[in-house]
Amino acid sequence: MNYRHAFHAGNFADVVKHATLALVIEHLKLKPAPFRVIDTHAGAGLYDLGSDAAARTGEWQGAIGRLIGPEAPPIPETVADLLAPYFQGIAACNPGGANALGPAASPRLYPGSPLLALALMRSDDRLIANELHPEDAALLAHAIGRDRRGKVLELDGWQALKATLPPKERRGVVLIDPPFEEPGEFHRLTQGLAAAKQRFATGTFILWFPIKDRMTVAPFRHALDNSGMSKLLWVEFATRTPDAEQKLSAAGLAILNPPFQLEGKLRALLPFLAELMRQGPGAGFHIERIGGA
Repeated sequence: MNYRHAFHAGNFADVVKHATLALVIEHLKLKPAPFRVIDTHAGAGLYDLGSDAAARTGEWQGAIGRLIGPEAPPIPETVADLLAPYFQGIAACNPGGANALGPAASPRLYPGSPLLALALMRSDDRLIANELHPEDAALLAHAIGRDRRGKVLELDGWQALKATLPPKERRGVVLIDPPFEEPGEFHRLTQGLAAAKQRFATGTFILWFPIKDRMTVAPFRHALDNSGMSKLLWVEFATRTPDAEQKLSAAGLAILNPPFQLEGKLRALLPFLAELMRQGPGAGFHIERIGGA
């Protein structure tokens, strides 16, 4: 599949992935020591939901557009608390800040993971955002601007993963979110995670993957389950039953070294999101521990 992000920014997969990333960053902030966020396939950084690309698919309207804006339903207090860091990151990237996300408003700009991370990071935390596509890398550099906390690389994502680990802070989160434009990406995810763990054993790794066909995902799941890596959390989220012939309707996260309480927080958050972003039969989520004990 081709997953050029400008067409899909703010869709259901982004909502789940970015809400999870925001919770991980908030956990890292519980300790005063600085940390590093590494994004191996960073994209352009910031996306205009009014652009031709976003309008062509309209995917954001069934996802972030349902969560924030005039048509958004009341959010239970427990869920609102879990979404607060994610909303904070979106607000920081929109003119007017929190006012842009009020009951009568919708976000105009949607942050990719690098801009979301920067919005939540502290002054001594650091970001490495890597993007190989030259046009997107230039847009990413412009979006980060003069923020000294962020550094942009233009490497192959898998090369960047090797080059940036371990971070000198010895604390942090690594997001691996390839576009799945090339065959063999699931194999590279498995091999890349195993190699990265050797270099940064204590880091939190978030691997994103599409679910178009469960038969394609099954070998990846099996490889992780038999990798010998412990502390692996497997998360699936679907807006309807996956169908390889239709638009993407399901995606997953494999999280190595998930922070304490992240599983419980996702179990509280995902039922609300699954109902909110439902597109048809088969909508729902699944969470389980895999790999070692």
